[in-house]
Amino acid sequence: MSDVNFSIENSLRPNGNEVIMGVDEVGRGPWAGPVTACAVILDPDNIPVGLNDSKKLTAKRRFVLFEEIMNSSIVSYVHVDVGEIDEINILQATFRAMERSISKLPVPDHILIDGNKLPPNLPSPATAIIKGDSKSASIAAASIVAKVIRDKLMVDLSIKYPGYGWEKNAGYGTKIHQLGLLNNGVTPHHRRSFKPIHNMLYSASPRK
Repeated sequence: MSDVNFSIENSLRPNGNEVIMGVDEVGRGPWAGPVTACAVILDPDNIPVGLNDSKKLTAKRRFVLFEEIMNSSIVSYVHVDVGEIDEINILQATFRAMERSISKLPVPDHILIDGNKLPPNLPSPATAIIKGDSKSASIAAASIVAKVIRDKLMVDLSIKYPGYGWEKNAGYGTKIHQLGLLNNGVTPHHRRSFKPIHNMLYSASPRK
């Protein structure tokens, strides 16, 4: 049984918080690809069974839950691409992705956000919850959708840019990804503000 339930959301409801949104992101650490945020408003009477931190689920189970969430909840997601990441840094790009995903849905009474910091521009009162994707059903749902959506995007990009292993590593700096960079160079989807990519482009002796 999953430990992730609706108890945090239920504790907020007596204070007039009927519409509660969960928000999470995926893709802060990869060397390539966008950062993706998702906002979810679950139906309290139709919560998918088995919600958990997306990283703790198998790909097959994640996709089953993804389809259930998409069919039973109000959902939005946003990619912020490498251009914006390099321009404003990954933390600010993450906040921007969250803010945009939130803005695409009806204004909630309260927002639950995974992490220890809140984006600056929110339309409602909000709570940051460390490891929220393991504690709140709404945040767990958002983490699942964000990961499935971003992983699919990276699989698609791997077809156009083979050799980096994005279909398996989702843009993270694995050995295969490092070899791909050495053999094929930097693509338009690499984050030039990230040290390994920056060093490869601008250092006379790139770090290994």
